[in-house]
Amino acid sequence: MLDPSRPIALYAEATMGQLNAKMAEGILRYGRNPVAAVIDSTQAGRRVRDLCTLDSDVPVVATLNEAEALGAQVLVLGTAPSGGRVPPEWMAILQQAVADGLSIVNGMHDRLEPVLGQGLRPGQWVWDLRVPQGDMPPIAMGRAAKLDNIRVLMVGTDMAIGKMTAGLELTRSLQEMGRDAAFLATGQTGIAITGRGIPLDAVRVDHAGGMVERMVLEAAAHEVVVIEGQGSLLHPGSTATLPLMRGSACNRMILCHRAGMTVLDTLDEVRVPPLPEVIALNETVARAVGALTPARVVGIALNTARLSAAEAEAALKAVEDETGLPAADPVRNGAARLAEAVLA
Repeated sequence: MLDPSRPIALYAEATMGQLNAKMAEGILRYGRNPVAAVIDSTQAGRRVRDLCTLDSDVPVVATLNEAEALGAQVLVLGTAPSGGRVPPEWMAILQQAVADGLSIVNGMHDRLEPVLGQGLRPGQWVWDLRVPQGDMPPIAMGRAAKLDNIRVLMVGTDMAIGKMTAGLELTRSLQEMGRDAAFLATGQTGIAITGRGIPLDAVRVDHAGGMVERMVLEAAAHEVVVIEGQGSLLHPGSTATLPLMRGSACNRMILCHRAGMTVLDTLDEVRVPPLPEVIALNETVARAVGALTPARVVGIALNTARLSAAEAEAALKAVEDETGLPAADPVRNGAARLAEAVLA
């Protein structure tokens, strides 16, 4: 839906460089559109590289007018407040964007097209990413288990830990190895990057597994499909991992983890068990104690963004010693080791 030649502005007010702005960082890293600017009045005058680990020269500006002056034609909501709702104070900039002729990409749960659509001009649009496309599918029935391809599900020890990033890097490594690999997006950032996918957290729970199943069946011609993970079995607020496992009938998993993490990011009272226990949990749930498709965790994607190079190397070795599995930080040193494990 988004013409790759159209420059975009990423709206990340008061959050650029923080966890809530993961959509902005994902698009900066993998998006196909040139980014004219990031809008964050609290960091105006700086560059993206000053605020996060991305080596990007994209400027941070204070206002939409400044972003428009730099060529922005589309406004992308690049940050997600807790709960995923559009704050009322955002409406002024959204209305200004529409009045100025910009299109809008919205990853929030609230639909903006019904609110802003009447002011759109020819060629101008609002893309509400979290609106499921097509009719609701039947419930999942294990149909994907009959496929003979490799189905890799990215699972994690927490939310917002790098499952999408690791999945995209794994797909890239598989493709560089000459394999026919496809990335299947299940969240708003992945959809914005690839142009397709399912907004899993906006699908009724009864149909979530079926939605995943249909997506995987439609990609059956690919030798390898990498399914973007959501949430975590460890997080008490997450329900997304189960329909991903059931619908995809995954036969491989990559566990995503942040180096040194012992409790959940936003729930200090929930500890992260030793990784071998987390691996056993995911494998047991995925195969339903032998009733469904056998699925093994074949590698660890370790997020070492907060560590020095030497610390990262030590952390990777420690994880390999603990789990007996290959580990890699896909951003720091690529996902080739994980790709080899998937194909083994």
